[in-house]
Formats: sequence, structure tokens, C-alpha cells
Amino acid sequence: MISKNYLLVLIFSFSLISNAQNIATLKYGGGGDWYSNPTALKNLITFCNENINTTIESKPETVEVGSIDLFNYAYVHMTGHGNVYFSDEEAENLRNYLISGGFLHIDDNYGMNEFIRKELKKVFPDQELVELPSSHEIFSVVYSFPNGLPKVHEHDGERPQALGLFHEARLVCLFTFESDLGDGWEDQEVHNDPEEVRQKALKMGANIIKYAFEN
Repeated sequence: MISKNYLLVLIFSFSLISNAQNIATLKYGGGGDWYSNPTALKNLITFCNENINTTIESKPETVEVGSIDLFNYAYVHMTGHGNVYFSDEEAENLRNYLISGGFLHIDDNYGMNEFIRKELKKVFPDQELVELPSSHEIFSVVYSFPNGLPKVHEHDGERPQALGLFHEARLVCLFTFESDLGDGWEDQEVHNDPEEVRQKALKMGANIIKYAFEN
């Protein structure tokens, strides 16, 4: 007998297939500034549409963790500086989204690390974030990053890390830490990053988008 949860995941999978190039910003609870880096996704979309043949809507939308609308997006971006909280229902919704073909990219804008790790345990209780090797496809799917994740901002001066959670060998959640790709995607005058740094951030972002759309 087919379970209700299986049927829901199957239905949501078809929804993701039919909306293969929609992306959104994730709105979450806990008091963290989920809305930070307001120009980042807009600029990443423009870069991807101009350079890797995507056809993403130019204005990114916002979706809440617990909303069924989450399943309308192939890639969801999450960022902020502080506290994050998922209710049990939100965690279950996010898990169903990820195992049905969705992709969550969490980009630490500084200060999310201790909070997001705890909340991700609600989503995948049996997993720990693991660091991706520089040989992982996400570092070469379009642009080559032989040394792994680029460094955009100093933060605590530690090396940048790309950490992941998997479902059936597919990377479904990427946590970029000590890098701050989103700041590199923002309008140049926001952080005054050198153009070389911004280009690296945008190219790595394009790799993530490409991977999310094709896996």
C-alpha cells in the first residue's frame, strides 16, 4: 500500500519538475535577518541568464519554510546573521521539499553557524554536515574552482568551507561558511568588493544554480 507521505513527495516532485528554473529567498523564524543582501539574488540571476543559458525570472520571490509554495522552486536561498528556528512542521516540510528534488543553499552572512546546525538536525536527524571535497562536481560544473569555495569576506579569518547534506547520494543542502558569497553577489557599491572577488562569487553562485537545476 502506498503511503500518504510517499504520494505527497511524488506530487511535489512533479511540481518541481514543472517549475525547473524558479528560485526564491527563504523566510524563516527565530529573529534572524533572512532579508539581508537584498540585491544579491537579483544580480546572480542576471549573471546566470547572461552566462549559463538559464531563463530565471528576473525578480526572485520569497517563500516561507512551512509553506507548500516551497515546492514551486528548484533552488531556495537562505542567508542572515543570527538566530534561526524551524518548527517541527516546518522541518518536515523542508525535508519533504529536499527529498522530492529541491535544493537549499544556506549562505552564512556571519553568525548563522551555531543556529543553523541545530535546526538542520530537525530536518535530517541522522546526518551531520560534511565538507565537500574540492573534487565535487559543484566546483567544476561550469566554472572551475580547483581549490574549492572562494573567500569573499574575512569574517573570523578562517578558511571557507562548503558543507553538505545528502539524500540518496544527491547533495540537497549546501551550507557555505566563512565565504559570504551573497555579499559578493550584491551591488558593487554595497560592500565595495574588488571586481575580481565579485566575479568569483558570481561564478561560484552560477555553479550552485547549475548543479541545483540539473541534479
